[in-house]
Amino acid sequence: MSIRLRFAPSPTGRLHVGNVRTALMNWLFAVKEGGQVLLRIDDTDLARSTKAFEQSIEDDLRWLGLNWHERANQSARFEAYEAAAAKLKAAGLLYPAYETEDELDRKRKIAQATGKPPVYDRAALKLTDAERAKLEAEGRMPHWRFKLSGGRKDWVDLVRGPQSIDTASLSDPVLIREDGAFLYTLPSVVDDIDFKITHIVRGEDHVTNSGVQIEIFEALGGAVPAFGHFPLLVGADGNALSKRIGSLGVGDLAAEGYEPMTVLSHLSKIGTSDPVEARTTIAQLAAEFDFAKIGRAPARFDPEDLKRVNAALLHQYDYATVKDRLAKEGADKGEAFWNAIRANITLLPEVKAWAHVVDGPIEPVIADAAFAAAAIEVLPKGTYDASTWQAFTNAVKEKTGAKGKALFMPLRQALTGREHGPEMAALFPLIGEERARKRLSGQAA
Repeated sequence: MSIRLRFAPSPTGRLHVGNVRTALMNWLFAVKEGGQVLLRIDDTDLARSTKAFEQSIEDDLRWLGLNWHERANQSARFEAYEAAAAKLKAAGLLYPAYETEDELDRKRKIAQATGKPPVYDRAALKLTDAERAKLEAEGRMPHWRFKLSGGRKDWVDLVRGPQSIDTASLSDPVLIREDGAFLYTLPSVVDDIDFKITHIVRGEDHVTNSGVQIEIFEALGGAVPAFGHFPLLVGADGNALSKRIGSLGVGDLAAEGYEPMTVLSHLSKIGTSDPVEARTTIAQLAAEFDFAKIGRAPARFDPEDLKRVNAALLHQYDYATVKDRLAKEGADKGEAFWNAIRANITLLPEVKAWAHVVDGPIEPVIADAAFAAAAIEVLPKGTYDASTWQAFTNAVKEKTGAKGKALFMPLRQALTGREHGPEMAALFPLIGEERARKRLSGQAA
C-alpha cells in the first residue's frame, strides 16, 4: 500500500508553530515510511482566504524544507463536493434544517436545564413538505445536516490507542450552511477519498470529529484512513499557549534568525520520550520518529528551549555551511573568525556584533590606565597567530604582577569592550596589532 498523508492549512493567516507541528508529524511519518504528502489548501472560505497567505504558506514550508509531492486547492473542487452532497441527499443522509442560531441556542439551553445533553433533536426530519415550503416562503434557507447512525465508531489510534466514539451523543453535524457554503467536514472527507489519503495525523482536538468523518467515509463508499491524534501545545509553564507564542509565525522565527532545523528539531521532540536536541537533517528526525514515543500529556513549547537548540545547531556548523549566510549578514571575516565566535552565538545575526568587535570601531573599557600602558609596552609586533595571546599575557603578567581575573579581565575589556566572549587566543589575531595598540591606549578603534 502506498502511504499518503496530507497537510491542509487554510490560507486565512500565516503558518504558526502549532500548524508546523502538525505538518511535521505528517512529513516525518511519510519520509520514514517512504510515503507522500499532499499539500491541500483549504480555501473554501472564499471571503477570508487570500492568495497572499497561500503563497506565504508555500514559502514557509519551503524554508522549513518540507516539500510536498502533490498540491490541491479546495476552491477548485466544488463540483466534487456538490456530487458528494447529492449522493448523501439521495441516500437520505443529508437533510435540510431550518432553525435559526437563536432557536438552536434556546434548544440547547432547555436541554441543559432539564439535564439532557445539548444534542440536536432532529426536529427538521419531522417537517412535512408543506411545512418546509412555508418556511422557505418566509425567506428561510436550509442548512444541511448529516444524519448520524447513532452507533459506535471504533478505531485504533496511532497515538492514543483504541478509541470509541458514540455518535448517539453527538448532534447531526451541519455540512452545508444556509448560503450554500461547505463547512470543513464534507470537503475534507471527499478530498481524502479522491486523493487516496491513507493516514490522517492531526491534533487531539479532532478526535470527536473522527467518529463523524468515519461515518461520512462509509456513506460515500470510501476507504477509512488510519487516524493519529497527538496532544496539543502548551506553554513552558504547562498552561495554554499565550496568544503571542501560540501565534508565533514561521516568518517571525526566520526573521529573528532561527534555523529551519531548529524549529523542526524542537517541534518534533517536545512531547515525546526523546531528549530535545538539535538534528541537522529531516532524514535524521524521520529515522527517530515513532508514534509510540508521543506522550499523552500536552507538549511544552518553551522559547528558551528553542534558543538552546538553535545555539547547539550553530555550534555544529562548519564555515562552509554558513559562509554565504555570513556574507549576507555583512560579517564574513573568514573561517578563523567563524571558528572563534560560533560557540558564543545563539542566533546567526549575532555574528554582526562580533564582526564589529573585531573590526571596530569600539569604545575600549580602560579600568586601570597604568595597567593598560604597561600592556602596550609589551604588545607583540607584526602578524599575530594562535600562540600570540599566551605570549602577550605572560609578558603582561611578568611586567605587572597581575594574574588570573585581574590579568585577563582588563585586557578583554580594553580589547573588546566586553566582559565576556570568545576565547581571546582566537580573537586576538583577528583584532591585530594596530587596533590592539589603539584600544589599549583608550582610543576608539
